[in-house]
Formats: sequence, C-alpha cells, structure tokens
Amino acid sequence: MRIVLLGSPGAGKGTQAELLADRLGLIHISTGDILRENVEKGTELGLRVKKFMDKGKLVPDDLVVDIVAQRLKKEGKRGFVLDGFPRNLAQARALNEVLQKLDLRLDIVLYLALKEDEILKRLSARLFCPNCGANYNAISSPPEIPGRCDNCGDRLEKREDDQPQTIRRRLKVYEAETAPLIGYYKTSGLLKQVPAGGKVAEVQQQILSRLPRPVRAREGDCGG
Repeated sequence: MRIVLLGSPGAGKGTQAELLADRLGLIHISTGDILRENVEKGTELGLRVKKFMDKGKLVPDDLVVDIVAQRLKKEGKRGFVLDGFPRNLAQARALNEVLQKLDLRLDIVLYLALKEDEILKRLSARLFCPNCGANYNAISSPPEIPGRCDNCGDRLEKREDDQPQTIRRRLKVYEAETAPLIGYYKTSGLLKQVPAGGKVAEVQQQILSRLPRPVRAREGDCGG
C-alpha cells in the first residue's frame, strides 16, 4: 500500500501516518520530522533549511525531493505513508517521476480536512521535548506534569514554527502552495477526503474505511 497524506498544518498528518504505518506495516516518511531532526542536530542540511522553517516558508523543492527519493529507492518497495510531501504541484510531479523510475504507483491520497479556527487552536497548543524529542499537545495529549516531559522530565518547549505569527504565515503558504494539490489528486481519482476534527481514534477509523478493500480484508484476516 502506497499512501500520501494531505492536510493543513495541525490536521494530524503525523499522528495518523504513524498509526497507519504501524497498523499496515508501512514505512512512515515524514519530511518535516527529517528536516527538524537535522535542524536540531545542527547538520549541514539543518543549517540550510532552518532559515526557511523559522520564517514559516517552504523548504526548496530540490532538497525535499532528494530526501524523499533517496528513502523511496532504499525502502519504497515495502509500501509507505508519505507525510508532509508533496507540498506543491512541482513536488507532486517530481514524485510521479520518482515512482515511475522505481516502477511504483500511489494507491490513495487522503486529505485530512480541518477548519482554520481548529488549526490555530491545535498548533498553538503543541509542545516538544528538546532532550528526547517527545511531542505533546496541551489540549489533546498533555504531559502528566504540565510543562515537563513524561519520558525524561526535561522542560517542554514550543517550536519556532508553532508560534502564533509563524502559524499564520504557514497557513498562507499552505493555501497558496499546497491546497491546489487537492484538485490535482481529485482529478486523478486518487483523492479521498477525511474529516479531521474528531479524536485521533475516530479519524483513524475514518481513514481505514476509505482504504481499498483488499487492505481492509487482510487486516481482518490478521485480527487487526
């Protein structure tokens, strides 16, 4: 199964991608996680992309496409969930070229739909641990001790790209660059819309109900 998850910042793509990958035995490829990890470690790639991420701008296409292409060449045959990629039409077309070279094709594109007021509420509540990398949400998945990581006890922080002023810039970029992908994949017949305003488990069930029947049948056979 080869899946693309689309949706605005805060729609829950990362959470749902992890659940899907675990349930179906797929590779979870998150360009956002890869880039943030490099920024936090201060790698050469991280230094190149930090200036874009801090301003709420998209990382240049050539860098992101190269990251995804390398991962797909290495492990794409197993099946994958792409989270945060493609972000625009140029990346979508580049993805098509990469998949064709690897003799692969997408099975479904899931669009997690969420209203703007809910997006702002969710993103403003996100926290992370700079020590171990654990993620929290003050509303939906808070730590046991406010402001402290459950795993290591370190003080939680808010990412620069989750600050209110940056969130608004990210949404403007999303509307201009990423939203057109909805029409692009709808035309191809791959797009399925999923209401993303519910609880995590509810959204996951909505996603599973939209997957091709052979996948759901195999899950049932395995007791999933």
